[in-house]
Amino acid sequence: MEMKKILLMAIVAVVAIGTILCVTILFGHEESKKGQIMQSKENNVTTTDRGLSIVVTYNNNSYDKRLTTAWGFSCLIRGTEKTILFDTGGDGSILLANMGKLGINPKEIDLVVLSHIHSDHVGGLHSVLEKNPKVVVYLPESFTMSFKSNVIEYGAKVVEVHEPLKICDSVYSTGEFGTWIKEQSLVVQTGKGLIVITGCAHPGIVKVVSKSKGLVKDNVLLAMGGFHLYGQRKGNIEKIISSLRKLGVRYVGPCHCSGDLSRQLFEKEYRGNYINIGVGRVITMSDFK
Repeated sequence: MEMKKILLMAIVAVVAIGTILCVTILFGHEESKKGQIMQSKENNVTTTDRGLSIVVTYNNNSYDKRLTTAWGFSCLIRGTEKTILFDTGGDGSILLANMGKLGINPKEIDLVVLSHIHSDHVGGLHSVLEKNPKVVVYLPESFTMSFKSNVIEYGAKVVEVHEPLKICDSVYSTGEFGTWIKEQSLVVQTGKGLIVITGCAHPGIVKVVSKSKGLVKDNVLLAMGGFHLYGQRKGNIEKIISSLRKLGVRYVGPCHCSGDLSRQLFEKEYRGNYINIGVGRVITMSDFK
């Protein structure tokens, strides 16, 4: 009887030790994932690179002379699982007119992703919703309740974004971050690396790129959009350019609130890997060597 009791106690001890080891390994593994969108079967790259295109539909920088320039930013991403409109510029009539000349039907939009609440990025939303109220709108959680309610009144679905998340195959949000102005950026994973699209990069373009790399473990092929460098001194801009180089950003396309000096300095540094972004510019994978 005594032997059976000793044997039973030994078995219980072994099971307990095994359980502790399993829990330790499991939680240690989960901790390593913290703050990172891990690659798995669920989120492998499925973007058809050949069909991927980014059409700049609203910008204060000129490119296609047929189109109207105005302060703000918007672009349409095609070729991903869902067709995405990132930001909507400041004026809906200008946005829709530009889209019409570019052959874009608002009804083809599946998702609208808003970077931050400033009017030059959300001003055209109502015009889009009037044409296509069936879209899903991804917006920072910090947006006002009145803004969210107004979107819902059109019949659109609202997804509030706080933490980083996967929006659809190969497309991610950085989540909202920043101090005074909360902002999210869009990350598209391609076979050649990440395309990081910013509205204004209020948290800092270097922080946005760094966070994107940390979330989706891949190199950065292109950083484009507003870099919030308008009015910055040459020395400060050069430090930012150097930091992006160290982060391995291969191509850059600063526009909107980046400022002319910044665009000139980026073009001087990146040369053939500088992409001139203005309203009407269409970016495809053929733009990358």
